[in-house]
Amino acid sequence: MSAHPLSPVPTRAPAAEPAVDAVVRGHHLVKRFGAGAYAVEALRGVDVTFRRGSFSAIMGPSGSGKSTLLHILAGLDRPTAGWVAIAGTRLDRLGDRDLTLLRRRQVGFVFQSYNLLPVLNAEENITLPLRIAGDRVDTAWLDTLVDAVGLGDRRTHRPAEMSGGQQQRVAVARALITRPAVVFGDEPTGNLDSVSSREILELMRRAVDEFGQTIVMVTHDPSAATFADRVVFLTDGRISGVEERPGIDAILDRLRTRVP
Repeated sequence: MSAHPLSPVPTRAPAAEPAVDAVVRGHHLVKRFGAGAYAVEALRGVDVTFRRGSFSAIMGPSGSGKSTLLHILAGLDRPTAGWVAIAGTRLDRLGDRDLTLLRRRQVGFVFQSYNLLPVLNAEENITLPLRIAGDRVDTAWLDTLVDAVGLGDRRTHRPAEMSGGQQQRVAVARALITRPAVVFGDEPTGNLDSVSSREILELMRRAVDEFGQTIVMVTHDPSAATFADRVVFLTDGRISGVEERPGIDAILDRLRTRVP
């Protein structure tokens, strides 16, 4: 599998990257839960940029803030301080309705649980975001995605009639159907066996290399992270390192090291 070419990313100055290539930016993100003596800071001033057509993984030990960071970048939660921009739009300047519309049009999601509607078949689940938005289904793009995820013979099957790996393929196609600016994955292979996990990761890699999709994925699995162009490591709510296309040994070394 060929790597997607990317130029090196400085670990301490992501804001200096060309804005035209910055699909997602997080600027000095702070997330605090609670108040006073009971306050806990899940994020402590995180600056991060994800470029167009890249596949990035976010890793870190339990409690490092990686899921919190993903949810804030995706507009599912708001930071205590700092801001996020998706496709050039600052999320902190949007009301709830406009934020919902932006997520619907510019963001795709792939979760650990497949989140498919059991009463809909595969094709109906894939096209659901378009139907919710009242948009026309581009049948050529739908056919391309169904072919890409290898579900040509499963279009009319409901989730209960599909394996976990097949259901997650539907979820990936659903995330891509709107041609979003970015797809966020929250442990997308967490419920799958090793064979199905590899198939999903290869599919996500293909979406980047062939369709130019931008993907940001949280994972605890070092093997999964090797599919990414870049791995961002979090420790105690701060970025502790950024590696370009690291091998599994480099990833494991980073995860063992709590201080950069």
